[in-house]
Amino acid sequence: MGQTSNIAFLFPGQGSQILGMGKDLAMAYPMVRQIFEQADDLLGYSLSSTMWEGPEDELNQTNHTQPALFVHSFAALRLLQELYPSIQPAVLAGHSLGEFSAITAADCLDFTDSLKIVHTRGALMKQAGEKNPGKMVALLGVEMEFAQEICTLASQSGSGVQVANDNCPGQIVISGSIEAVDRAMHLAQMRGCRKMRLLPVSIASHSSLMADAQLEFNAFIASYQLREPKVPIVGNTNAQTMSTASQIIADIQKQLISPVRWTESIRHILQNGVTQFIEIGSGTVLKNLVKRIDAQVNCLSLGTLEDFENLPKFIAV
Repeated sequence: MGQTSNIAFLFPGQGSQILGMGKDLAMAYPMVRQIFEQADDLLGYSLSSTMWEGPEDELNQTNHTQPALFVHSFAALRLLQELYPSIQPAVLAGHSLGEFSAITAADCLDFTDSLKIVHTRGALMKQAGEKNPGKMVALLGVEMEFAQEICTLASQSGSGVQVANDNCPGQIVISGSIEAVDRAMHLAQMRGCRKMRLLPVSIASHSSLMADAQLEFNAFIASYQLREPKVPIVGNTNAQTMSTASQIIADIQKQLISPVRWTESIRHILQNGVTQFIEIGSGTVLKNLVKRIDAQVNCLSLGTLEDFENLPKFIAV
């Protein structure tokens, strides 16, 4: 391919976790294994055991899911940088939690500080979920206007639902209280939505139910000093390129209660000349979303040993 300045690195968020994530890389590469061991030591428990052995219900608890996804993405990124140092991104983006992987990849924070922040983010969101139970559902085959109208009609005083993720054309995630989401699902079905999917998360992310968590999180991250990003990041809440630390802080200070504007983010990246995407971490969720947004672009998921073996073919495209 010659030049690599037309590549974007993407980092997955909750919903991408799977049992065994990162284990094959850790077994094959000592540097990856050391990253997992460092995370275990820092957190004070064996996160790697939860990731590799489960039980799955425990991995799906947001206080475990978030650091698990972050550590896997960071380990895969470091391995990519070690094996293929010439592959440099023009821009970074992460889906929800994945934005913190992007922030770390841009060298705004060190791994240890980022892991502490992500762990605290997960713990605060779990607490908020226990205080205000909720859930998230993907509405398939519908447009944004449909989802917004459904949420408006289904919301009542003290029991609301809102659009949480604009993932790709035909996939809108809604989030809110259990009762409000149930009302929205019923209304959506009555109005012609034939497919819905309950997300494997334990909380109502990107909704007003996370307001307390957002306030506490903002107070926590105030003690950290972000460096200026070495690579620009496209933000979740603004779907625009962020090239300063102050822009990044403003984005994450409202991220927990704001929609993830993923479709707009990817289109913004495409408009700026990117033609290849590498999803770094667990699963293929972002790869599939990107292909739904623009079927012509090249996209590779990079989280397993097999993925790394296929990387040279992708680079040669």
